[in-house]
Amino acid sequence: MTQDSSMPSDETVLHGSVLVLLQFNVCEAIDLDRLKELIRARTVKQSSPRHPAPEYIRYRSLPIAASLEPLVLESGERLQGEIKYYDYGVVSVVFELAFAGGWDKLIGLASRWVWEIDFAAQAATIVRASLERAAPALTKPYKDWLSEDYLIFHVREIAGLPSIPELILQHGARIAQVVRGDTGQLAESECHEVLQSRISYYANDLAVIGWNAAFLYDSTSGAETAIQLLEYANSQLLEFRHYDELLTKELERVYTLLDEGTGVLARWRLARSATRLHTVLLDVAELTEHVDAAIKFLSDMFSARLYKLAALKIGVPDYKELVTRKVHTAEELYRFMVDQFNQSRAFFMELTVVIILVVELVYLFRGNVF
Repeated sequence: MTQDSSMPSDETVLHGSVLVLLQFNVCEAIDLDRLKELIRARTVKQSSPRHPAPEYIRYRSLPIAASLEPLVLESGERLQGEIKYYDYGVVSVVFELAFAGGWDKLIGLASRWVWEIDFAAQAATIVRASLERAAPALTKPYKDWLSEDYLIFHVREIAGLPSIPELILQHGARIAQVVRGDTGQLAESECHEVLQSRISYYANDLAVIGWNAAFLYDSTSGAETAIQLLEYANSQLLEFRHYDELLTKELERVYTLLDEGTGVLARWRLARSATRLHTVLLDVAELTEHVDAAIKFLSDMFSARLYKLAALKIGVPDYKELVTRKVHTAEELYRFMVDQFNQSRAFFMELTVVIILVVELVYLFRGNVF
């Protein structure tokens, strides 16, 4: 499955591009129609798969995009840029560099871009500047942003046009190095681990998905769907990270409140906290449904499998499970807080009735005496 330690000389010429995806969770939602009125932007064209499918991927609301000024690195590399806005509150910056060279050059670039260049800081500056004009289209902007970054190494042509089995046999170890962003020769077990996460539809296309980078061997049009799905999967990870952080903070606040005491007055204060917790749960449910419904796969099982593989590798199911568990915990806490409040209210009402009876009895006896 992978090549042995005596790798062939780096004479193979590759042609393609390297894409850097940088995404930021900036607000609860973005009104794309309003945003179009504020900035010069276009609706992103939905890609269609090369393989036959009666119906394919359907986005509930396609993002809008605008071109950016090229980004010039200290090394002199000049990257073309684009910014995209998603209706569920994510802004994505995509930098792209055309590439031509051998495997060693690609591996070196992967290592340097993965570990040495802080693309996120440069992209954050661009996003903040863009949101100054877009502010009226944002719903509940966040002060602090979560971010995700991901690299895609898209190779369109390989000299000699190897078949996919030949590509894996001859250059599998190098593909693993690219995906890992590591210039060192990886162990066979690590190469095997990386190459397990691969998927192909035709005999001449390949996608190898890693947790922070992917290798695509396909034509420009053929790779469009994979790139869109990788971008969407990363944005979904970002959203679930946000929900996880939101629920963690809210649960910590509730636990602190419960630790302050369980007396009648403390229980009475639970009413407001229970209402706030319930509001958070409704917000999370609404936002989660929004993200889950943002994309549908209709009769295109290959794209569905590609997305499932990408989501699995970058950790979307793990964070979604964390959010689900915390939602269940929050729901149990909400029921407990409501029960405690109802007990306090019942006690207060009973005490009020007793006081009224005592007052009436006092007046009754005073009347009999006089």
